[in-house]
Amino acid sequence: MQNLDDILAMAKNVQDELARAQAQLDTTEVEGQSGGGLVKIKATAKGRILGIDIDPSLLQPEEKQMLEDLLIAAYNDTRAKADAVAGAEMSKMSAGIPLPPGFKLPF
Repeated sequence: MQNLDDILAMAKNVQDELARAQAQLDTTEVEGQSGGGLVKIKATAKGRILGIDIDPSLLQPEEKQMLEDLLIAAYNDTRAKADAVAGAEMSKMSAGIPLPPGFKLPF
């Protein structure tokens, strides 16, 4: 029964590490931008939007479509950076855990 106890202890440890990593991701900030910095979006690595900065030159009615496109591009840039940070954190967490091939965290 020692092996089962070891497996349960390992699972508990993985759960604890995952909870810590998730908490850290919600405090890690990333910033994406588009239009050479005309639009910037700041978010947590977990994807929670913290702020949007729009250059005043884009606040003209005739710039509406461009502003919308830049917001989408800036959000996508921010999301990609957040995903990269989250992936790095999960890789660090799972580095010492012997997982079967193809098995990924979080579960």
